[in-house]
Amino acid sequence: MTKSFVCAVDVGTGSARAGILDSEGNLLGRADHPIAMHQPKPDHAEHDSEDIWSAVCKSVRSALQKSSVAADDIAGISFDATCSLVARDRQGSQISVSVTGEKRWDTMVWLDHRAIAEADECTTSGHAVLDYIGGVMSPEMETPKLMWLKRHLPKTWNEAGYLFDLADFLTWKASGSLARSQCTLTAKWTYLAHEEKSWRRDFFELVGLGDLFEHGNLPEKASPVGADIGPLTAKAAAELGLTEKCRVGAGVIDAYAGALGVLGGFAGDEKDIGRHLALIAGTSSCVMAMSPDPQPFAGVWGPYFGAALPTLWLSEGGQSATGALLDHIIRWHGAGGEPDAAMHMKIAGRVAELRAEDGDALAARLHVLPDFHGNRSPLADPHAVGVISGLTLDSSFDSLCKLYWRTAVGIALGVRHVLEALNENGYLIDTLHVTGGHTKNPLLMELYADATGCTVVEPLADEAVLLGTGMVAATAAGIYPDLNAACVAMQQGGKIRAPNKAAGARFDRDYRIFLEMHRQRQMLDAIG
Repeated sequence: MTKSFVCAVDVGTGSARAGILDSEGNLLGRADHPIAMHQPKPDHAEHDSEDIWSAVCKSVRSALQKSSVAADDIAGISFDATCSLVARDRQGSQISVSVTGEKRWDTMVWLDHRAIAEADECTTSGHAVLDYIGGVMSPEMETPKLMWLKRHLPKTWNEAGYLFDLADFLTWKASGSLARSQCTLTAKWTYLAHEEKSWRRDFFELVGLGDLFEHGNLPEKASPVGADIGPLTAKAAAELGLTEKCRVGAGVIDAYAGALGVLGGFAGDEKDIGRHLALIAGTSSCVMAMSPDPQPFAGVWGPYFGAALPTLWLSEGGQSATGALLDHIIRWHGAGGEPDAAMHMKIAGRVAELRAEDGDALAARLHVLPDFHGNRSPLADPHAVGVISGLTLDSSFDSLCKLYWRTAVGIALGVRHVLEALNENGYLIDTLHVTGGHTKNPLLMELYADATGCTVVEPLADEAVLLGTGMVAATAAGIYPDLNAACVAMQQGGKIRAPNKAAGARFDRDYRIFLEMHRQRQMLDAIG
């Protein structure tokens, strides 16, 4: 029997990565390539989609070479990407979403918050679609971005003929198909996958986007995750270094690929899957829980039907800046500098030494509320700001280490905050499956167990996001009969860390302070 292989592509905020996997989920070769970001104004962040595609092609070619797998043997490819918005004109050419007017900047990055006023308008509309996004529209979703585009760049809006979530743009580039993923449309475009009439057109009329379908080329029905949407075109196959035999699978948002990579092994255990939470943690953090029944409540996005596994509802929470916040603390502090991996490890090493000396007393009066880029969950307040309490005139390297440590504590307590909201609304989560850049940070991995009281599982797969996308590609290629079967067959297991019970009282105290800081910030905002 010939062994089958797939290609998984992950497009993040700063780079495109590709991996070649076998049908058992083993990663045989990976490569990445940076992508450019343009920030012409505060809260504006833009990509060049052709630059992204070029980075994807370079990554795939390099990963294929490293894997020693023949291009002919790659049976399927799929893409995950950030939930960024790509605009193209009626001929499919680039069209500007930038205030600079440069055509190459045709993509609003997920973290672009220029449309915060439009997001607030969507929320105050009170429309029923809000019941499936936690009651509050985020500027990180596509509707407010589309509203901003129509209002502020009317020339671009009038010329637009295609509007894509980034993962769907990549499947279009690869296959020529205008199919859109049930994941992207449900999670970011107010598509109600559980309803017969999934688009609520009256909502778009209400927010001034009655002509969206004229400009977006959106299908009436989304394609399930992993659906075979066709082969690679000759042009795409040549650019990627693959063949036209390779099938393209309807993709996913990057965090959802991570959720498949770490929770996919429970696809055959729908009753027990609700005990497990996926924490996809890098620049920002996403938490995802799945259940057989919808669990709607304010402050957590969803519930989304079939946005990851086909018959399950998914609830998504998150923190808009986590790894990015630790980077910011390093840059911001006088003893900091460039927040590269070496600097993070140097700080982590010194924190370990300081904790050995001071124990629980290390920076005990220093507290950080980590909402420097808003509170995605469970407060769903994009206007929220960060707070630091307990600063002194100390500007030494040790003071940076203490602030870094307490920022990491604040990030872990933010996960606890989301976790408690989920468990108060029908979930029974006691296990966190962590993937992403945070697995390389020993402080965060310790804190995720100790500050939440949960068992933490670190996946044995080096790249759980690529693994999840590989599962999607294997489904499209027909290697497995459906996505559930692919997930169960390709899952890689994990390494377990139990919480330190002796640390519980200390973090309970910190958590009480954390909640009080939220309350006091809200009081200050009310005065203002």
